[in-house]
Amino acid sequence: MKARTLSMWCALAWAFAGPALAQSQAMVPSVSRGQQLVESRCFGCHSVDSNRIGPALGGVVGRKAGKAEGHDYSKALAAATHTWTVAGLKAWLTDPEKVVPGQEMNYRLDLAQDREDVVAYLATLSKPTRP
Repeated sequence: MKARTLSMWCALAWAFAGPALAQSQAMVPSVSRGQQLVESRCFGCHSVDSNRIGPALGGVVGRKAGKAEGHDYSKALAAATHTWTVAGLKAWLTDPEKVVPGQEMNYRLDLAQDREDVVAYLATLSKPTRP
């Protein structure tokens, strides 16, 4: 009887704690996966070292929003006053319109793990690469 009760409690504990433990382990950012995601999802509009439809991503962490030299921003982003941080970029990739109403980037990353990985990679690009 005691073994059955213990087994039942273990099963209940895993039912509640298991998903939380799995989620916390899954949220460890992967820079290499982030690089793959940036290359496959972001390079249609951005590059690391030059402005395209979107601004260069090199050096984005720590850069003033809407201020990358040589890029033509929307009025909303050009008027932004914040500096891109890791947390700010995660919020941006969750819902750009909520961060800067009137911006023109109509793309988001729906999965939290994707945002973690992409921002971890972007954080490694602390200085813009110049050709």
